[in-house]
Amino acid sequence: MIATKITFPPSEVEPFFWKGHQWFVKRDDLIDPRFSGNKLRKLYTLLQTDPHRYTTLISYGGAQSNAMLSLAYLAHLKGWHFIYYVKTLPKWLGDNPTGNLQLALKLGMELVQVPHRDFYDKVDTIRNMCTEDVIFISQGGADKSAKEGIRILAEEILAWQRSNSLTSFTVATPSGTGTTALYLRDYLPKEIDVVTTPVVGDRETLLSQWQQLEPDQALQPKILDHYPKHPFAQPKQEYLQIWQSLKAAGILFDLIYAPKMWLELLTAYHKLKTPILYIHSGGVTGNLSQIEKYRYKGLL
Repeated sequence: MIATKITFPPSEVEPFFWKGHQWFVKRDDLIDPRFSGNKLRKLYTLLQTDPHRYTTLISYGGAQSNAMLSLAYLAHLKGWHFIYYVKTLPKWLGDNPTGNLQLALKLGMELVQVPHRDFYDKVDTIRNMCTEDVIFISQGGADKSAKEGIRILAEEILAWQRSNSLTSFTVATPSGTGTTALYLRDYLPKEIDVVTTPVVGDRETLLSQWQQLEPDQALQPKILDHYPKHPFAQPKQEYLQIWQSLKAAGILFDLIYAPKMWLELLTAYHKLKTPILYIHSGGVTGNLSQIEKYRYKGLL
C-alpha cells in the first residue's frame, strides 16, 4: 500500500528531428513506467486518494488496454480489488494471456468476460450498482477526475512556453476517448492550438465523447482527419512504416495511437502553428501484443 499523496517530477521536453522538421516531444512516457503518458495524468487524482477511501476499483475495455494495465498497477499499490470487464476473449488469448493482459493478471486483476451482445448493458448495470466503497472508471480513463492531472500537464506546457519565450505554438496528442486533448484545450490559452486525431472511432465519435464529458465547453481541440478511419488496433503497413521511421529517428512510440497522429501532423504541418509539441502518451508496453498481430498478418 502506498502513501496518500504521490508527486511526480515534470516530464522533460526533447527536440526531435524527423522528416526534415524539428519537433518537440514531451516525454510523459518516461515519468513512471507503470503509469506512463496520459494514463499518469488521467489517474493523478486517484493516485492521491487515501487507500482507505475505496476497497474496489471497477473498469472495462479492451483486453490489451494500456489503461487496464495502469489501473491494475494502481489497484495493486492501493490494496484495492480490481475487477475488469472485457468482451469474450478468443480462446487462444484466454488460454495463454500475453502482453498487457498477462501483466495485469499477475498484478491480481479479476477478469470478467461478457458476451459481445450483452457487454454494454452489463457495464451499465455494474456502474449503477456501485456502492460508496467502489470506484468505477470509464473505458480509457474518460472521467472528469482526469481534469486535475491534465491541468498539471497544461501548467508544465506553459512553463516550457515561458522558458522558450514562445507566443504561440501547437500541442498535439492522439485521441482514444479524447479526454487529454479536451482538457488541455480547456486549460491552455487560445493562442496555443491543441490538435488531435481520432484513433478509436471517427470525428463524430470523438465529438460525442467530448459532449458527454464537458457539454458546456465552448472551445474544442482541432481535429485532424485527413486519413480515413481504420479499424482500431488492426495492422496497417503505413502505420508500421511510420512507427519504424520514428523509432529510427530516436524515440520509441506506441504502435496504435502514435502512427496516425504523426501521419496527420506531417500532412498538416504547413498549416499548423510552429513549433509543434507532441505529448508522448506512453503505452509502449502494448507494442508487444501489437507486433504479434503484425507478424501474424505477415507484415513483419
